[in-house]
Order: sequence, then C-alpha cells, then structure tokens
Amino acid sequence: QVQLVESGGGLVQPGGSLRLSCTASGSIFSFYAMGWYRQAPGKQRDRVATITKGGTTTYADSVKGRFTISRDTAKNTVGLQMNSLKPEDTAVYYCSADQTFAPRSWGQGTQVTVSS
Repeated sequence: QVQLVESGGGLVQPGGSLRLSCTASGSIFSFYAMGWYRQAPGKQRDRVATITKGGTTTYADSVKGRFTISRDTAKNTVGLQMNSLKPEDTAVYYCSADQTFAPRSWGQGTQVTVSS
C-alpha cells in the first residue's frame, strides 16, 4: 500500500503564496502519474495539477499561471507552488498517485485557507 503524506497547508492572505509537499513511501518512479486535487466544503474533489512519469504537466484552467507542480525524485516528493492565491482556492488539498493495475492512492489532505 502506497502512503502519501502532505504538508505545507495553512492560512494565507489573498495574493499570498504557499508551497505544498507530498512525500511518497516509495520511489515516485513507480507511479505513472502524480497529482494534486482539492475539495471545498459541499463540492466535489477536482483536479488541480498532474505530472506524469515523463515529466508532462497539466493544470486546471483556474490555476494556470499561478500554480506550479514539480517533483524531486531523490526525495520522493511532489510539490505544488501556489502563488497569487485567491479566496476561491480555499479547500482541502490532496496528493494522488496512480499505479498500473491499482486504484488511485490518496494522501490524508492538507487544509489551505485564503482569507484576509
């Protein structure tokens, strides 16, 4: 069972920045893709950004130009740099990992609150 542990959430003012980090229990090269999703109260969990084993990145339209997903293979971590944060970015952010012939793995989530 893959274990994913997120960190880096918190309270930030609009326009501020936060960096989330996700540490995997094994080599991130064992996953064909990793990503970040978020879920606001009363809403469904939505994709924020993904990065494939080959390094291809994708972003939700709402975060393009503001968020950057990256990885550190030596540390088995995937990060999400979030800049120019808006109140509508407030949500619980979840790290995900996809492996062949296995259900998607999820972290426990980290709260991000954007408020003045």
